[in-house]
Amino acid sequence: MLYFRNELDKTQYSTYQINKAIEVKKLFKVGHGLYSDEEFVNPLKIILKKYPNAIFTSDSAYYYYDLTDVIPDYFYLATKRSDSRINDKGIKQVFIPNELFDFGKTKIEIENVKINIYDEERMLVELIRKKNLIPFDYYKEIIINYRKKADKLDIYKIQEYISYYKNESLLYDTLMREVF
Repeated sequence: MLYFRNELDKTQYSTYQINKAIEVKKLFKVGHGLYSDEEFVNPLKIILKKYPNAIFTSDSAYYYYDLTDVIPDYFYLATKRSDSRINDKGIKQVFIPNELFDFGKTKIEIENVKINIYDEERMLVELIRKKNLIPFDYYKEIIINYRKKADKLDIYKIQEYISYYKNESLLYDTLMREVF
């Protein structure tokens, strides 16, 4: 289990006692102010503990949904535009307008950890929106994998997500031409 320093204080751990517990391997320091009773902690658990409201998006989501076999160099996390900046070299933060933040938010289990992630339909809309910012081969690989599961996607959800953007008809045309 993971604990912040202030959570350890509640269980009567002084700095001295924490250092002693680390010395005898009863407790392990896994990050700044973050401790665990396990020596090796899944990075997803650490991210979930540090950023409980963040949602996995972009390359991370495509990888977790098996739409690509490219392992992302970073964990891509979406946060509200009004949230604080994440200063972690292993995380790329994507700021989402507050009114669009919760659309498509779901939970899936990855490596025995339940994470917040945008659903496949929302990620498809984001892929189409950011088409020109993504390397062509990477985009093509993801689109091909979306085509394979097109019959399992909820078209009504996709239409709803597209309706929140200014260039709604262009997005819809691109989606129909490339996926369905």
